[in-house]
Amino acid sequence: MRRVVITGVGALSPCGSTAADTWDSMVAGRSGIGVLQNVDVEGLPVRIGGEVKNFDANEALGRRVAKRMDRFCQFGVLAGEEAWRDAGLEDFAGDRTRMGVYIGTGVGGLGEIIDAQKSFAARGPRGLSPFFVLRTLTNLAAGHLSMRLNLQGPSLCVSTACATGNHSIGEAMRAIQLGDADVIIAGGAEAPLLPTCLSGFAVMRALSRNNENPTEASRPFDADRNGFVMGEGAGVLVVEELEHAKARGARIYAELVGYALNSDAHHITAPAPRGSGAARCMTLAMQRAKVNPEDVVYINAHGTSTPLNDKSESEAIQDVFGDHAFKLMVSSTKSVTGHLLGAAGGVEAVASTLAVHQGLVPPTANWTTRDPECPLDYVPGDARQTSVGVALSNAFGFGGTNATLVFRRFE
Repeated sequence: MRRVVITGVGALSPCGSTAADTWDSMVAGRSGIGVLQNVDVEGLPVRIGGEVKNFDANEALGRRVAKRMDRFCQFGVLAGEEAWRDAGLEDFAGDRTRMGVYIGTGVGGLGEIIDAQKSFAARGPRGLSPFFVLRTLTNLAAGHLSMRLNLQGPSLCVSTACATGNHSIGEAMRAIQLGDADVIIAGGAEAPLLPTCLSGFAVMRALSRNNENPTEASRPFDADRNGFVMGEGAGVLVVEELEHAKARGARIYAELVGYALNSDAHHITAPAPRGSGAARCMTLAMQRAKVNPEDVVYINAHGTSTPLNDKSESEAIQDVFGDHAFKLMVSSTKSVTGHLLGAAGGVEAVASTLAVHQGLVPPTANWTTRDPECPLDYVPGDARQTSVGVALSNAFGFGGTNATLVFRRFE
């Protein structure tokens, strides 16, 4: 079986405009959540979120290019280009038919659809932009990036709600193992900070309404958690076949050794009892990675800060790892980024990769009060410097879809 490694990382998030800035904030436990500045929150029950700060698409991409893309697509393209540069591929004269892009999204160009409907209602067909359809299609982040970088290999958009990023990366891994490609830029992108989207999740009682203390609103596994905080951004990895990476002298951050996906087949929003689907997913991912449960040092949890998700994920970890569950470290970087929906898995895969590479486990910010139903080590307080031989990254989505990635220190 062809081995797969990570050679580049890229991210835009509420915590930073690059992967390095995002990682620094995660390690410091520094929240990127605040009162929304670019969203009309008049009359909304939720007025907080994780915005990408100081983002100017016209400056970053040029006005002519930017107007052809929805915000989620802009994020995905820029994060992908950062990862490409980080991997040292800018001047690499490789076979472009062996290189591809797998960038997915959960809600895609929802903002464009909402704006177009308003224009259509006011002016009819004349109110629609010729770019309307092209700004809404979910596969256009992958499409634009493939054209910008001339990547002629496989191009795919996965859309599996909040598991999108993990599924994109895992399917890229499979494509490389099967010999369909040698290099794939993979991850997720999302721009859901819209009054309609915020209100939709709010009426489901999924969002925290701690509008007065936004930086403390996302508190995964804490007894006082009361919902997630929505964020935007993108996170991607350059996933590459080992011998291809070695032949060009690439820096290798970590090896991607395991991936599994399954379904709870239980409920459209609630996890299965004791997170049984998540437990099976973690177990299968480790089996495929050929690692033992006791080898796992760190789990980057899905950890949304919702009462039911955090409880069920904690129970799943206990059921899978037994006594070792109380020895390994579990943290949720959503405590500082918020929940980026389809981009969450991509950003958290970047965090997991860097945790393995640097031997540094980011904390769960805002964890102050123990919940008896969440009894694990959630890395409160400061980041921990330690050897991270194996790390898992979990992502679960509405509809009961689950995905787990397994990263191992490269030797």
